[in-house]
Amino acid sequence: MLLLAAACVVAVVLLLYMVSPLISPKPLKLPGAHVVVTGGSSGIGKCVAIECYKQGAFITLIARNESKLLQTKKEIEKYSVNDKQVVLCISVDVSKDYGHVENVLKQAQEKLGPVDMLINCAGTSVTGKFEDLEISCFERLMAVNYLGSVYSSHAVIPTMKERRMGRIVFVSSQAGQLGLFGYTAYSPTKFALRGLAEALQMEVKPYNIYVTVAYPPDTDTPGFAEEIKTKPLETKLISEATSVCQAEQVARIIVKDAIQGNFNSFMGSDGYMLSILTSGMSPVTTITEGLQQVVCMGIFRIIGLFYLGSFDSIVRRCMIQREKSESTDKTK
Repeated sequence: MLLLAAACVVAVVLLLYMVSPLISPKPLKLPGAHVVVTGGSSGIGKCVAIECYKQGAFITLIARNESKLLQTKKEIEKYSVNDKQVVLCISVDVSKDYGHVENVLKQAQEKLGPVDMLINCAGTSVTGKFEDLEISCFERLMAVNYLGSVYSSHAVIPTMKERRMGRIVFVSSQAGQLGLFGYTAYSPTKFALRGLAEALQMEVKPYNIYVTVAYPPDTDTPGFAEEIKTKPLETKLISEATSVCQAEQVARIIVKDAIQGNFNSFMGSDGYMLSILTSGMSPVTTITEGLQQVVCMGIFRIIGLFYLGSFDSIVRRCMIQREKSESTDKTK
């Protein structure tokens, strides 16, 4: 009887696995497509732009620093696959003025055609203890990391709806799946992108528009190099549990998932575990993905509890060491 039940379960799983590709989004073809990348002058944004350009896309790069944009443009153009490809550079702060963002994206579409894919990479990070951070840090990070993505997405969605096709990518972070010591200003802005993406996906899915949320781990970028300088000791010790990824590797995964229309984009075994643990009511792209979440949730939760216990232990040890050091200093 048990063997029969097991056989039925296997048969159902195999059937769902075979049917799954039939209900998945059709992959977006990048050759000739217009891809807009915010925060495209360096880091993950720059690598994403290169990856799309290698596959034949037309690129619009958006960032604040015009000199960096022009330098990045020259680097990207080395990877052209045909003479028709264009890299357009626009210097603008996507977090400041929605009207300005809307106008420059309108200009980009007039030059290179409607936007097929928008990749929101513009972002910044500040680490530190909650009470040590200025209120202006919270405001600035919310403006850049969240509202910057809202503005750009809001400007391109109407055209995508008219054409009934498109991709929107929000580059979040593993700190947008798990709140960690030192990230009280940063994590909420990345968590907010997840909520925006879920609600937006439900609105635009009937128009054949698919949203992707990418959760890269610590990535070797200029921004990460600056972040390390201000990390509290506790944050550094917790971060040692994960390895640092290369921006090129992260970019390839993000572009691949966006093309396929996958809602979640993760990197490595830790990323896979976090995507399962934080799946909640998020949409799934395939039935297979949903089955993996159902099957793996329990065991991953147990593993996650060990991680959390380890992180709490690190924070307590650092607190005790700090108090001992302060006590020693007072007695001198």
